[in-house]
Amino acid sequence: MTRTAVLSDIHGNLSALEAVIADAEQRGCIEFVNLGDILSGPLWPSETANLLMPLNWPTIAGNHERQVLTDPDDRIGLSDKFTRSACSSYQLAWLAALPSELAIGNFLCTHARPGNDHEYLLESVDPEGLRDATDQEVKERLKGVDHELVLHGHSHLPKVRRLSDGRVLANPGSVGLPAYDDNRPFEHVVETGSPKARYLILDKGEIELLSVDYDFECAARRAESNGANDWAGFLRTGKAR
Repeated sequence: MTRTAVLSDIHGNLSALEAVIADAEQRGCIEFVNLGDILSGPLWPSETANLLMPLNWPTIAGNHERQVLTDPDDRIGLSDKFTRSACSSYQLAWLAALPSELAIGNFLCTHARPGNDHEYLLESVDPEGLRDATDQEVKERLKGVDHELVLHGHSHLPKVRRLSDGRVLANPGSVGLPAYDDNRPFEHVVETGSPKARYLILDKGEIELLSVDYDFECAARRAESNGANDWAGFLRTGKAR
């Protein structure tokens, strides 16, 4: 496979996406892979779809694609609701056609855990908060998966990890949302402490995690204009609290 940029969790952040694409192309990437959670957020969901759809990258759906398309009106989250209302029927049909997983050569693309788009792969959540999953926990989550490399997103935390059996797992981090808070199954926060956009480059078996400067203040103001002050803080600081 040629030099490839792997992106995840764009969350409709067009400014961050444009910066990542420019950086990846400057670094010689000629192929791109998208690991899901593409549009959901109070930013530029429709504009992000307009940029991505003609590119025809290998792309999978994340939990937010499912939620945008299927959550009932009385239970849908605010970010997904904003996205559903902002996107055209053509853009929503594009989301609906995306696979949940994709095998490319010797590696597997999945948004979170294989077979589960909403549970972390490399992290576990206890009453005390978020922690790194043990080797055994990760292996249990990968039952039936024999690919040498698993590319995934969802947690927004960039990391590369090699299991004791030699398999490698890589999360590029989030292009468009460097922090968030959650309460499932227990209240916890996820944060990078930096507003930079994240992605990784895969080249001849080597993995490089990268962070990119972009106009995060523009994105934060956009979030505020759409009534999402929490997102504005996430975008400006990379911190959830």
